[in-house]
Amino acid sequence: MSRLSLGASLYSNEFRSKRLPTSEGMHRGERMKISSLSLLYLVSTLGTVLYGQADVLLPVAKPEEVGLDPKKLEAVDEKMEALIEENRLTGGTVVIARKGKVAHFETYGLRNREEELPVEKDTIFRIYSMTKAITSVAALMLNEEGKLSLDDPLSKYFPSLKAMKVLDKDELVEATSELTVADLLRHTSGLTYAWSSNKKIRQALKDAGVLNRDKQLVPMVNGMDRVPLLFQPGSDWVYGCSTDVLGGVVEVASGIPLDRFLKERILKPLHMEDTGFYVPANKAGRFAANYNYKNGKLTLKDDPKKSRYLENPAFKSGGGGLCSTASDYMRFLLMIENGGKFDGKRYLKKKSVKLMTTNQIPKGGGWVTFGDEVREGVGFGHGFSVRVKMSDWDPDGRVGEYGWGGAASTHYWISPKDNLIVLTLEQVMPYSFNTEWELKGLIYDALVD
Repeated sequence: MSRLSLGASLYSNEFRSKRLPTSEGMHRGERMKISSLSLLYLVSTLGTVLYGQADVLLPVAKPEEVGLDPKKLEAVDEKMEALIEENRLTGGTVVIARKGKVAHFETYGLRNREEELPVEKDTIFRIYSMTKAITSVAALMLNEEGKLSLDDPLSKYFPSLKAMKVLDKDELVEATSELTVADLLRHTSGLTYAWSSNKKIRQALKDAGVLNRDKQLVPMVNGMDRVPLLFQPGSDWVYGCSTDVLGGVVEVASGIPLDRFLKERILKPLHMEDTGFYVPANKAGRFAANYNYKNGKLTLKDDPKKSRYLENPAFKSGGGGLCSTASDYMRFLLMIENGGKFDGKRYLKKKSVKLMTTNQIPKGGGWVTFGDEVREGVGFGHGFSVRVKMSDWDPDGRVGEYGWGGAASTHYWISPKDNLIVLTLEQVMPYSFNTEWELKGLIYDALVD
């Protein structure tokens, strides 16, 4: 008998004897809670549970088996329900893993409010900048194989970019050095996004067609020779299209398209079957709606039935183009947290993971900033933000945390000293820290060893 068949048999024979309310007369939330209880029982019986694709298993455990207080974790559920009740999100999912095992995987509310469809464990989300970590892993794989070096200048892969200029007090000046692959990984290249740039850079990015969904990756990067850098490479930190350019480097260095490299080397081996640059027709029914939050109201921003993510784009954005599920992305995070290895397969060497998860911003480069917002104490590695010291920024955080998020308010963080991974997914723009900041203290409070 297969593990799934065995689980179904155990569930059917043992759980049916538990006294639970019948479905007649129950509202949607009560029925969903019963379904959740059923799943939890199946988890405790088998020790593993199916999430997402039918052949994909995540390692799971009861909360108390990995040092989490199940009673205190109820506060996470209550807070998520409160956020939905307050109309700050329509729905979401929270996954908590400790000591390499998933101990909490819950869904809340609706993935599509207009059609009253619930968030489910295999719901597909736009993960936007959570794509960056995956592209960074791809580059570090090639570094380990000797196909690129972190010290390589960008012009090695795109000769037209050798003479990029720096915008200094509204004047274009020569760069004192070329930006490198390492600069792309840690966002010290001087490349920005149009929304975060001054007028000259914004127009240059627009003229170059940077991040144009209808433009292929390598031609896009080649056309950036007239885009000014915000500062001398390596001298500061700015969030921008660095990881998209890094995707172009991966494509040139590997000799294959970025999407194919990610699929063959990362997504397929990790069984991230629902992760890709678009949502195919046979999975579109699981795709969540995206909402805009303004003045206390949520309005539909991207209808999953009409979304551009239903079509395969020409431009494969290594900085923000992927869609994924909670179980898919958790497998990726479990691999990182385990030092680059998962299910007996090694993806990265430990030293590469250390580069990703420790601050790599050169001395004098400052902290992670967004406009006037300075995240004091938060640096950046070769793929993740890294908490270096405590400050008034995110006071519930802990030194050593690393992670990142996506534009639709998706987020994850890992605390190495606590062997803890937290992944929260929702679909609300512009980006909000609501879920992370509301849950972080509650989750740390649930640690019992």
